[in-house]
Amino acid sequence: MVLQEGALPDFVREHDIDHVTLDIIENALKNIRHEMDRVLVTTAVSPVIREQADEFPMIADKKGRMIVGQFGSAVDTVLDNSPYKLEDLKEGDVIALNDPYMMEGSTSHLPDILLVRPIFHSDEHIGYALQWGNLMDVGGSTAGSIPIDARSIFEEGVRMPPVKLYDGGKLNDEVLRFFCHNSRTPRETRADVMAIAAGTATGAQRVKDICDRFGKDTYLEACDALLARTRTSIIGLIRQLIPEGQRFEFEDYTDDDGLGNGPIKLKLAMWREGDALHLDWAGTDDQVPGPVNFLLNKEMFQMFAGVFLISAVDPTILFNDGYADVIHVSIPEGSVLRPKAPAPLSNRLVVMARLFDVLGAVYAKAIGFNVSGSYGTSPNFVYSGVKKSGEPFQTMEILYGGIPAIPGKDGLDGHSWWPEFMAVPAEYMETYYPMLVDEYSVRPDSCGAGQFRGGCGIKKVYRFLADGAITYQDDRAVTFPYGVAGGKPGAPSKKTLVRTNGETVEMPSKVRDVPVYEGDRLLFETAGAGGVGDPLERDPDAVAKDVRWSLVSRESAEREYGVVLGDDGPVDVAATDTMREEIRDGRGDLLGFDHGDLPPLEEQRRAIAETRREFNEWLSGELGAARDGRR
Repeated sequence: MVLQEGALPDFVREHDIDHVTLDIIENALKNIRHEMDRVLVTTAVSPVIREQADEFPMIADKKGRMIVGQFGSAVDTVLDNSPYKLEDLKEGDVIALNDPYMMEGSTSHLPDILLVRPIFHSDEHIGYALQWGNLMDVGGSTAGSIPIDARSIFEEGVRMPPVKLYDGGKLNDEVLRFFCHNSRTPRETRADVMAIAAGTATGAQRVKDICDRFGKDTYLEACDALLARTRTSIIGLIRQLIPEGQRFEFEDYTDDDGLGNGPIKLKLAMWREGDALHLDWAGTDDQVPGPVNFLLNKEMFQMFAGVFLISAVDPTILFNDGYADVIHVSIPEGSVLRPKAPAPLSNRLVVMARLFDVLGAVYAKAIGFNVSGSYGTSPNFVYSGVKKSGEPFQTMEILYGGIPAIPGKDGLDGHSWWPEFMAVPAEYMETYYPMLVDEYSVRPDSCGAGQFRGGCGIKKVYRFLADGAITYQDDRAVTFPYGVAGGKPGAPSKKTLVRTNGETVEMPSKVRDVPVYEGDRLLFETAGAGGVGDPLERDPDAVAKDVRWSLVSRESAEREYGVVLGDDGPVDVAATDTMREEIRDGRGDLLGFDHGDLPPLEEQRRAIAETRREFNEWLSGELGAARDGRR
């Protein structure tokens, strides 16, 4: 939504709709969003959507502004980059695309496909139903379409520009057949795309139902009123929480781009001018050769910034595009957050995760209380090959690290930073793919110590039952998820491949097409999250419970928390008081942000490049052995 300087959105005015009707329509729209979710996840077939719910629905008004959803709307950009204008659209049309550069990053890599369905009532256009989902494979140079060594988006998969998947309700099967033909999982891809289309159809029908009940004009008035109400609420939070006349800055690093380049800096500044909040990414590193670049949609980041305030302070506020003119975002062109085409984007998730860490830290400085520590990691994992029956297979799942602590509450263990995402059950993976999950557990001592501890990462042990290859993308292997206000950082991530012959290989955080063989195991350990507050202020009984639950070792209980446990488990109060006093006397000042014991930046850069070089040499030998049949 583009406005002239100083202009107010058209919905900022007096509204005639009564509050009861407005609340009913608001809750109906929220329910529509969740019904769209349920339609998609119960009809899709790939684990990343069906089991993990890696998909997002949205209802937009007739001007393309999000009324309910989780991301900023892409409608304007999609129409600008398509041969279809609003006057060309009709009932039953559905536009599909997956090219991030043609929707300004509203979806951020090629496996995410977006469908846009215009909604009509009594032949009048009244809005849009949008939904996107993460497909398992869209081609490219490696299974899963997330090659760590891609140097352009052309290596990452098939790119679909805006095309009509449905024209007046009729499926364009030729387009869908062409798209699926370029996928390694054509059946799953077709089924998932059709499921996404069903989700948008559900959303469109439910909006029509609201119009049938209350009248089209009342619905359209309600959309404007909901945008205005959210805008007023966000302005109130900004004025209440963000002091004017001060500038708040923070920077943090993503490990590397998968090609040996890193660490990669993200830097954000925040300040308030009147009712407006300004966010500026100047000082962020330039785009990198590898595919961790994140094409950050400015409208999407406006949403992220607003939802942070909503979630932290007042979750009753409806999340929508009403405050798009209140939060001003500046992103340097050519940076890792605004790469120029055709820069690769497939592994953008690691930079996206760091973006939230930096945003949270800036808010922590501005608001005056410590919002949270740093998140662990949210990697993806792909295993592909051919079963003994001769049938090809490919799976993909997203794993989770620790959620950071917040003042007054410990972080969650092994959880997604998208709250509605779920883990793929081990039973599902073992039923449909040639693997066993030998272990799926919390990773002890990975949680950052604090008065409120960070969430632990997880340890997942895969045993492969067929020869194949693995590809995964992770981060926080050489940097630490920071702790806040005396809280300690979480443990970094770790991957270990164990061959059947006993060979053990410590793996980097990003790999592609590593050969694995029947009986091999992969120990996949995600990063923990940062803690908040002085660990010596943590309730000793809470530490004792963490030890009983195998989240914290006895050694860490004493070293980090100064808590001494008796032989049978209870806290030794006298010994604990003594040890805590000794630790206090021997330590320095507590850090506002604790990034862990890291070497100077240039040393980190040299170590990352050398680690990648050594791994590439090892992998070259493994691939050669696989080709020559020496395995």
